[in-house]
This record gives sequence, structure tokens and C-alpha cells, in this order.
Amino acid sequence: MTYHSCNGREELHMTDTSVTLNDRYDLAKSPVLLNGTQALVRLMLMQRARDAAAGLNTAGYVTGYRGSPLGAVDMQMTKAQKDLSQAQITFQPGLNEDLAATALWGSQQAELRGEGKYDGVFGLWYGKGPGVDRSGDVMRHANMAGTSPNGGVIMAMGDDHTGESSTTLHQSDWAMVDAYMPIVSPAGVQEVLDYGLYAFALSRFAGVWVGLKTMKDTIEVTSVVDGRSDRLKFVTPDIPMPAGGLNIRLADTPVAQEARMIDHKRFAAEAFSRANRMDQRKWGKPGAKIGFVAAGKNWLDLVHALSLLGIDEAEAERLGITTYKVGQVWPLDMASFHDWAEGLDLIIVVEEKRKLIEVQVKEALFDDRKGRRVYGWHKGDEHSEGRREEVFPTRFALDPVWIAEKLGGILIEEGCETDGITAGLARIYDAKKADNAPEIAARVPWFCSGCPHNSSTKVPEGSRAYAGLGCHYMVQWMDRDTVGFTQMGGEGANWVGEAPFSNRDHVFQNLGDGTYNHSGVQAIRFALMAGTNITYKILFNDAVAMTGGQGNDGGLTADQICRE
Repeated sequence: MTYHSCNGREELHMTDTSVTLNDRYDLAKSPVLLNGTQALVRLMLMQRARDAAAGLNTAGYVTGYRGSPLGAVDMQMTKAQKDLSQAQITFQPGLNEDLAATALWGSQQAELRGEGKYDGVFGLWYGKGPGVDRSGDVMRHANMAGTSPNGGVIMAMGDDHTGESSTTLHQSDWAMVDAYMPIVSPAGVQEVLDYGLYAFALSRFAGVWVGLKTMKDTIEVTSVVDGRSDRLKFVTPDIPMPAGGLNIRLADTPVAQEARMIDHKRFAAEAFSRANRMDQRKWGKPGAKIGFVAAGKNWLDLVHALSLLGIDEAEAERLGITTYKVGQVWPLDMASFHDWAEGLDLIIVVEEKRKLIEVQVKEALFDDRKGRRVYGWHKGDEHSEGRREEVFPTRFALDPVWIAEKLGGILIEEGCETDGITAGLARIYDAKKADNAPEIAARVPWFCSGCPHNSSTKVPEGSRAYAGLGCHYMVQWMDRDTVGFTQMGGEGANWVGEAPFSNRDHVFQNLGDGTYNHSGVQAIRFALMAGTNITYKILFNDAVAMTGGQGNDGGLTADQICRE
């Protein structure tokens, strides 16, 4: 069994041909072949096995709402129903994300009144980034309340930094921070398992929900992984605790919850990260002068970028470069970071979207800067016109080529130019220069052949319609006189506000049956209450199609919608 790095991606390679697809949920088998969503299933089974080995009779609960890159979680959980049931794990699809989160809040209360069947319930929520946004209210309430000592909750948040299947380019990290939820960021399937087990342990210790950041680059991949449930041991730090501890209580007040969160839980999470070495020096050694910091998907990008510049571990050490891999991105283990950063002249934080690690790095060094510079979103110096040079933008996403170009330029500026770096930058330049073929054809997506949306989205001449979320968002690219949309569940509410100020008397609003079931029925009620002149066209195809064609939760039928 050996680990091998391919383009910066660490993979477990096996020569044993006995590894089969049937092993994925058999805890007696390891290594196993898993994709990211299957890893979430095995994670739940592994946690149950760990509890049983520790003498605990726990149960598990999984709920949430599908959406890429976690669009197949419900399908994988359903396929594994037999294995889950045998392990006392219940899978309950959520009607929408915030109701699912509320159900998980309830699972942590099961033992509070002496009525619980088990020693605790460990839970997993899954949902797309906009679903995280939707669930902010319950996230704050539930996290302030806390978790069961033998329970714990993970929120697997599917982020779409590039808007490939979303109406926003979203990042969930800051929603977690706003609710005071720690965040772990796995760099691949192995770490979905490892960081997931860590997250359950942290959740129990600090009494907090924990965010598990997932992206297509780290969850929609398949790897051979070490799936042993007993391979990780977690250290419990010895820190001062408030009276009554950090876990959920039957009688509590909002004031006490806030004080416990700010004064104790946040620092307990940081101490737990430090005790379990979630953040580690990977390359280089003390005495290095330049340090690179990254987490999750961007860690994979960084290692790939360095390979493009001809820099491996030995070359990095020769050049005085060290790297730091962050596992728990918030709250950052300040003490361990400060130890790693000792003696560095320059720290470069490779991080896409709104910067979270970078601001914590600067906070860690603020009182003890010693001339150290930190580059991230920008370089520290200013141009003559007073603007700082942008290094890693907060918009869109990063890729290894972009990172390699930026790091190569900075290393040359810092006096670390080598033949390998020069040659690497030249190869990148030549490849980009050669990528100049003209676009000779473009195909705009339309509806699938035979789909009722093909005809149901047509409107009478002179009319216009609004789109919504789902497949019929694509109608805006077709000859349907349809432009404009809202967030999921808000369909038509925009016309409630526009109508009093418009010369148009009436519009159509497309609404998929999946969105209707999720939350759209509330928008219809709002339009009725406001007396708005609008015709809803509920597009029924019995498939929540953009997440993989699953049916509506609860078996919603067309005649049921009509009755409602």
C-alpha cells in the first residue's frame, strides 16, 4: 500500500486486486474504492462502529436537501439503506434545508428529558451552498444550543465557487463563521472520512456544529482510501470548562448561550485543533524564509502549481520554502501557526473567494509581526497610483496555472529564480499562447426531448413570464419571452413588488413541482394575500431533475398540487 502524488493530488495506490465495489460499506474491508458522497455514507457507519467499540449505544441521523456538488447524497444513502439500518442510522430526506437542520437540532435533544433510546445521536446535514444561506436562522439557534455529549452534528456544505450549476457563485465559509461553527476543509475523499471523524469528535467536545466544506474538486472524485474505523485517535485537550460544560442543556437562556459560545466554545474548538494537529508543516523546515499556506481544494492547487514550476519537496527545502496545510480553517489554531511562521520573511496565503485564512494569519501576526509580509488577495506594496497589486482574487476561482504564474513571479522577485522556475513559467506561457483556436460552434442547453417543459413554458403572444430555479431556468435562453428569476421559493414574489409600479397588468410565473414542494407554495400564498394579478404555471415532471432526476420528497402528485 503506497501513497502517490499525481499532479499534486494524493492518492492511495494498491496492487491488491481483491478491492471490489462491494467493499465500500463493509467496515471489515480496507482499503476501499469510494467517491465523495459514498464516503459520507461510510463516515456514518464508521462513527457508529467507533462508538460501539467505546461501549456507547448511539444512533445516527442523516437529513438535508440535494444539490450539486452533493446532489447524489440522498441516492447513496437510499442505496445503503440496509447497511445504515443495521447500524441504527436513519436517513430522512428533508423537505427543505432549514427544516432538515431543525430536525437535526431535535436529534441532539433526545436524551435531555430522560426519554432517549440511545446514549446519543450523531447527525449529518447535507445541502448546497444556497441551502446553507437559507438555513442561517436555525444554524444560529441550534449551534448556540449545542450538541449532545455523545451526539454531534456535521453540516456538509456543497460549495459552487464558479456558479457552474447555481445562480450565484457561492461560498459557505462565512455563513459558518457568522453562526460560530468551526469549519474543516478536506482535500479529497480520504480526508472526507478523516476530517468527518474529527468533526464528530470536535462537535461532541466543544458542543458545536461543524461545517464540512465540499466542492466538486474534492467530493465529486473517486479514490482508493483507508477506510478503517479505528485508524484515528483523537486527543482531548485539558482546558478550563464552564459550570455545566459546553453541551446542550434542557434549560438555557440566549444570554448564557452567547457567553458560553464566545468565552469558551470558540476557544475549545481552537484547542481541539491544536491538540490533534489539524494544521501541519508539510514541506520545508524551521529556518525557511518563504511560506505557502493553503487548505482543501486550494492545497491541491498549490501542490500542483509548485510541480509546474519544477519545485518538489527537496527543491523547496533547498530554496528556503516551507508549506503549511490547514485542516480546520476556522477557528485557526493560532499557536501552531505562529510556531510555523517563526523566522519567515514572506507568507503567501493561497485562497480563493473571500479571504478567511488570510485575515486570521494577519491577526495571528499582528502583535508580533517582526517585519513579516503577508500576501494573499493583494501584495503588501502599493503602486504609484496607490493601488495594491492583486495576487489571488476574491472573485471566481483559482487554478494551478494561475497560482503557478503568481508564485513564480513572486519567487523571482524574492531572489529564488531557478532554471526550473524559469522553464516552468515558459511552458505555461507557451501553452496559453497556443490556446487560441477560434470557437466554431456553441450549443446553448435546451430542454430534454419529450420533457413537458418544452411546451409548458410557452406563453401567449404579447405576454411575458418569469423563470425560476431548476431546469426551466434555461427557458431564458429560448424563444419563450421569459427573462428574470428569483431565489428558490421566491418565484412570483418579485412581481408582487413590481406590479404596483408597472404598466403591465399581468405576468406568468414558471414554478417547478420540486420547488413548489420545497418552498414555492409559500410564494403562491403571498401572491394571493397581496391580490397580485399573476398566473402560476406549475411545471410537473415528477423529477427534481437538475440534481439527478430524483422524485419529489413525500411522493408529491399532480392532483395533490391541484387540491392544495
